[in-house]
This record gives sequence, structure tokens and C-alpha cells, in this order.
Amino acid sequence: MTPRLRTVTRRVGYGLGMAAALATAFVLGVTAGSGSTPDSDAAPTAGVLDDAASQIAGSGLKAVDRDALDAAAIKAMLAAAGDQWGSWVEDNGTTGAYAGVGLWLRRSGPQLLISQVAADSPAESAGVRVGDQLRAVDGRATRGLLPADVATALRGRAGSRVSLLLVRGADTRTLTLTRAKVPALEVTSSMVSPHVGRIVVPAFSKGVGRAVRDAVEELDRKKVTGIVLDLRGDPGGLLSEAVETASAFLDGGHVVTYARRDEEPQQLDAAGSGDTRTPLVVLVDGGTASAAEVVTGALQDRGRAVVVGSRTFGKGSVQEPKTLSDGSHLALTVARYTLPSGRSVEGVGIEPDIEIGGDAALGRAIEVLSGLLADTGGPG
Repeated sequence: MTPRLRTVTRRVGYGLGMAAALATAFVLGVTAGSGSTPDSDAAPTAGVLDDAASQIAGSGLKAVDRDALDAAAIKAMLAAAGDQWGSWVEDNGTTGAYAGVGLWLRRSGPQLLISQVAADSPAESAGVRVGDQLRAVDGRATRGLLPADVATALRGRAGSRVSLLLVRGADTRTLTLTRAKVPALEVTSSMVSPHVGRIVVPAFSKGVGRAVRDAVEELDRKKVTGIVLDLRGDPGGLLSEAVETASAFLDGGHVVTYARRDEEPQQLDAAGSGDTRTPLVVLVDGGTASAAEVVTGALQDRGRAVVVGSRTFGKGSVQEPKTLSDGSHLALTVARYTLPSGRSVEGVGIEPDIEIGGDAALGRAIEVLSGLLADTGGPG
């Protein structure tokens, strides 16, 4: 058995076989040497996997890279476990920089649109713009695919190349970009009217919760009378950061409950001392998913915010990152979550209190905050 496949096989088998911690199990038996006769009742073994990979790579009609076979094996294991949200990425993590092209995606019906382009990224250098449609990656159509799955396809080793089929109006073009290290987008805040501030959270990577608290404090110093928390196109991220972000607007209490297989549900509560006074609108769309839905749903269920925009994506599960020995990353679905009201967003999303899409959503959010302020008699 080659060292790489042996390591990957053992790590994946171990990670998927933690009965008390993970949502699914995949058991690998003892190694069987080439040419041996396996017991008819035995489970597939690491030796069989390695033997098959060696035969395909060495004798198949079409030449195939061994790394490609290893990657296919890992993805097939996730599929066999029924993990629709699980993924494997060769060179990516939940913090810091990643090797990619610098694009963030959102769904508009069956199509994927570019929601953000990172500064000084390969995509920006090639002229990709917000609003462009991404129709295919390396020849694979993106129609109907999840933004997270397409984002995974865009990532890879720094220096490797990836082709994009893009549509802008009546123009269609294919670009071949070279992946590079791209810094993660940061939380930003700005004034969107004389008295309303906006906080934009592009994803829930490490440190985001603290950054949101800092942004709230900064807007408070500017004497804002309302805040728009913009989670449009936010694909989610770390559950802990979602809880901390919700905590910035709550004074304790229930945020989310998650349940692992064969374990009692665990309730996560907000830390105290959040801003509970400033009127709040959460802005969402069809690209608002996972951890971003946790924040949206908690603030809606707790009566802390008015939700404006369009129905969110509907991903009510928790993935846990696992770093394999070769530096690649495996994300496993390990739990389901429910909001404070007991509802699940899986497959249904969150219905906004005020439904409006497109560029008009931000203006409507500002109008709502003006109405909330009037209802409360203005700042005290």
C-alpha cells in the first residue's frame, strides 16, 4: 500500500467511525495482500482499495494520476455515508488564507452569481466582476449546484490552474486562472444613511464574532440609531463564531441547539452584555446559509431583529473540520441544529419578515429601521 493512501484511508476510517461524535460510520477491515482470497463476509479492506487503485493507475486504458484516485476514494466514502454537505479540499482551512481565485458566490434561482471579488486576487486581475454569472468550472456546469460545492472546485493547490465559464449580459467568455493565496474577507462597517450603520459579514471564519462586536462598538461611538447586519451571500462557517456574533446583539439566552448522533442535544447560549437597545435589521438572501442562518434565526426567534430580504438557503447541519496528515481538509456533517423556537431550517430556510430582493433590499432595510425608531419615540 502506498503511504499516502494508507494514511488517508486510516484517517477517514477513524474520523467516520467515531460513534459518539460523528453522524455516520465507515469501517475498514484488516489489510489483505494482493492475490489473497477475502472472506465473503468481510468488509472492504484498505488492501482492496489500494489494490484497485494500483490496477487502475497501472493497467487501465486511460492514464490517471494516483492523487486523482485518492481524491475520488475520499469523495466516494462521503457519498457512501450519505453526507450531502461533507467535502474534501486539498489545500484549504477555516482560518487565514486559502489557495483559490478570490471569488464569493451566491445563488439566484438555478444560477450562481459572483457576490464578491477579493482585492488583488487572480479573479480581480482577470476582470471578473460582481454580478457575473459563473456557468461552469473546469467544464462542469454549475447550474443547480450548491455555492459551497462550486467554491470547493475553485480551490486547490497554489499555482494550479482552473477554468471558468462566465456570462455578463450578452457576453460569454472562458478564463483560465492560476490559484494563489487569497486573504479571507473581513467584517466591514460603514454608514449607509446619516443615522444608520451597516455591518457586512462575508463568512463566519475565526475571529468574526469579535470583529462584529468591535463594529457594533464603533457604530455606537458614531451615535447610530439603527444597524443593518448584512448576511447576504454569507455561506456560513464556524458555529462558535455564529453564537458569538448573535451574542453581540443579545444579553444572554438561547441561540441554537445542536444534536450529534447518540448524544443528548446541547444548547448554546449567548454571552451577556450585547447591544439590546439599537434597532436591528438582518439582511438576507438565497445565499445566506448555515451559520449565517443560525444568527438570523436566533435574532428573529428572540424578537431582537426584523429580517428583510428573500428566503435563506436552508442548511440546518453542522460540519466539523478534520485536517488529514497530508494537509488536506475533510469536513464531516456531525450534527443537526434547531433554532430557539425549535424549528429547523434544513431544506426550508428562513422566511424573512419583509420579503424584497435585489438592490432595493438595503433601502428597504433602512426604511424599516426608520419606522422602528419612530415607533419607539426616537433615541432616549
